[in-house]
Amino acid sequence: MNDLLFKALYETLLMVFGSTGIGILLGVPVGVILYNTSQQGLQPCKKVYGPLSFLVNGARSIPYIILTVLLIPFTRNIIGTSIGTGSAIVPLSIAAALLIARCVEDALRSVPKGLSEVGISFGATPFEIIRKILLPESMAPLIAGITTVIINLVGYSAMAGTVGGGGLGDLAIRYGYQRYDTVLVVLIVVILVILVQCIQMLGQRCANHYRR
Repeated sequence: MNDLLFKALYETLLMVFGSTGIGILLGVPVGVILYNTSQQGLQPCKKVYGPLSFLVNGARSIPYIILTVLLIPFTRNIIGTSIGTGSAIVPLSIAAALLIARCVEDALRSVPKGLSEVGISFGATPFEIIRKILLPESMAPLIAGITTVIINLVGYSAMAGTVGGGGLGDLAIRYGYQRYDTVLVVLIVVILVILVQCIQMLGQRCANHYRR
């Protein structure tokens, strides 16, 4: 049983942090575009912001289980299968990207507008202002937001077990719930709580570092 537990924990960590990495790569550019084209942004454009914001909000409103089912054909085309840890990373990554996009937009909006005006006065381009001023200044709230996203992904990864995604959720269902092993279920819950606490503490410490 210990081997199964360690394997499930490894699969959960792989799903969570693998999807977080992909989500950052996809979500940060989308978040920057959302901020830049909003009314508070450097290049306001309703024709871009409106549809993109609607798309992000609409996709975020879909429950994760339903999103996973909807993406089965897409996942199968990319991974070659819709079952397993690798396939679970696909919908998790999309969910992460959507959440991170909003985190980036909110974090950039938290930066005082005067800093952007300073960059403009020095002749910096919008890209330079975002890269060299806004993103560094918004690092603390951005890290705090991504920490919350990672914690949400821990819960999503547990739900991935219901559709054959592997991980602690799958172990809890197959060996805990279906075999009436209450001790195993409680143990998995404790592991998940500890994992979330560790992520929260690490994220808070990193965010506090950038606030100094």
